[in-house]
Amino acid sequence: MPEPPVVLITGCSSGIGKATALAAAARGHRVYATARDPASLRDLESGGPVRTLALDVTDTGSIGRAVATVLGEAGRLDALVNNAGYGQYGAVEDVTAEEWRHEFDVNLFGAVEVTRAVLPAMRQARSGTIVNVSSVAGKIAIPFAAPYCASKHALEAVSDALRVELRPWGIKVACIEPGSIATPLWERGLEQFDKQVAKMTPEALELYGDLIPRMRKLTERTAKAGIPPARVADAVEHALTSPRPKTRYLVGNDARGQSVLRLLPDKGRDALLARVVGIRLKT
Repeated sequence: MPEPPVVLITGCSSGIGKATALAAAARGHRVYATARDPASLRDLESGGPVRTLALDVTDTGSIGRAVATVLGEAGRLDALVNNAGYGQYGAVEDVTAEEWRHEFDVNLFGAVEVTRAVLPAMRQARSGTIVNVSSVAGKIAIPFAAPYCASKHALEAVSDALRVELRPWGIKVACIEPGSIATPLWERGLEQFDKQVAKMTPEALELYGDLIPRMRKLTERTAKAGIPPARVADAVEHALTSPRPKTRYLVGNDARGQSVLRLLPDKGRDALLARVVGIRLKT
C-alpha cells in the first residue's frame, strides 16, 4: 500500500489554511500545518491527524527548521501549499516604505523562500506539487489595495516562471485565485483599514478623506458576501491530487466576474473602478 502524500501548508491558524489542512487530512494526506504562532494551531492538532509546526515565512531559520522536521519525520515532501499572507491597504502614497516591504516579505518573498527550501527534496524525488494561494486581486488591481494586489500580481508571475523552470523534474505548480472568502482575514483587514485611517496625515485626509466611508462600506459588503473557505480547500485538493492540475483556479462567482474586467480596455476599466469607488475629478 503506497504511503500517503506528505503536505506542508503555511498560514494555517484560520480561514483557508485551516480548512485546507483539515480537508487534506480527511483525504488521507500526511499534513504538516504551520503558522507563525503554534499556539494558534492547537485545535487542528487535537481535531485530527495533523502535525503542527511553527513556521514564520519571513524567517529563513524558521523555514529551514520546519522543512528539516518534515523531512526528518516523513522522509520526503510531496506537496507545498503557500497560503500565508495578509492584506495591506491604503493609498499608494500613504502606505509607508516599511509597510510596502512587509507586505512583500510575507506574501511574496515568504512564499519564494519556503519554495526554495522544499525544492531540493522534490527535485531528488523527481515529483511534487507547489500550490500558491494568490487572489483574483493578482489579476485586477483595486484602488487603495495596491500593496496587496501588487504582491499577488508578483506571486502570479513567480508561479508562471516556476511552472516552466520545474518541468524537467515533473514538479507541478498551480495558482489558487479566490474572490471574497468568509475568513477572519476580513476582520483583520477592517482593523488594519481603521488603523491606516487613524494614522493618515492631515494632508492625506484632505486628499482622500471623502472616500474613506465609501471604501469601508464596500469592504464590509465584500466581506459579507464571502463564500466558505472549504470551497478554496476543494480547489487546493484538486491541484494536489490531479495528475494534470490546472495552472489557475478561480474560486467564487465574484472572482470570475472580476476576472472579466481584464477584457476591458484599460481606460474603460479605470472609469468603471473609479465609479464603483466614487472617485471623481477634483475641482
